[in-house]
Amino acid sequence: MSGTETQHSSHPDAASPATAQTPAQKLAAELMSTDEFSQYLLKAKSEMFAVFRGMVEHVSQITMFFNEGRDMVLTDMVSYGDGGVYLDLGASPEMNQKALEADKLFCVTQLDKVKVQFILRGLKRVEWNGGPAFLAALPDSVLRLQRREYYRMATPIARPLKCVISFPAAGGERRAIDAHIGDISGGGLGVISIPLDIPLETGLQLDCRIDLPEVGAVTGKIVIRSVFEAVTRSGAKSQRAGCEFVKLPGPMLTLIQRYIIKVERERKARESGMN
Repeated sequence: MSGTETQHSSHPDAASPATAQTPAQKLAAELMSTDEFSQYLLKAKSEMFAVFRGMVEHVSQITMFFNEGRDMVLTDMVSYGDGGVYLDLGASPEMNQKALEADKLFCVTQLDKVKVQFILRGLKRVEWNGGPAFLAALPDSVLRLQRREYYRMATPIARPLKCVISFPAAGGERRAIDAHIGDISGGGLGVISIPLDIPLETGLQLDCRIDLPEVGAVTGKIVIRSVFEAVTRSGAKSQRAGCEFVKLPGPMLTLIQRYIIKVERERKARESGMN
């Protein structure tokens, strides 16, 4: 059973109760304003199921708003499938009943510090795994919003991560090189050991392909945000570049997040074994 629900009212410090929005209403409005984040929308069932799987495994708390943000229920996803998504009932029978009567429910949660939002259109009360639960049809899409709060992970030394970057060369041709990745996140990557003869400058946009072991391949464009020279202990010189992904599609972001979760789990498993 999830936590206690509350019905929000305007903040007492608000200048005008007639125009002020409650925190719940602001979140509900944000859920409806997804046009500028369309590149983060997941519409394929396989993509949405990958997010749902993480939500179930991590028991991610979902805040479900309805009645134009005036009411809310705290819940979590207990199962999902072709038949829809199953959610735990909230703590308040009154709010549960109101949720069942609502036509549209705006859901927001976080998974690995990434905001996840989706809209459910109607709930039913069903029996699941020996107890009561909400059931809703699968949403049309899931907004998996990563902006500046990306989790940046240093790549494992034992299994270095590589990428193929395509650079413009003389005569209008392009040159592709293999480069090592020092760190990666959903927002970009740090590329190391780039030869000095590769002309790099901030603002340069390049094609990139990253093969994530046991996860899949990420292809897209990156833009260079910073460049500096690095010197190894042996005295060898090379370039390092901080790069940002350019409108990376939602499915590619999902692959990167899946890779990061996989590496972190393996690292924690090794540390537990050592202890």
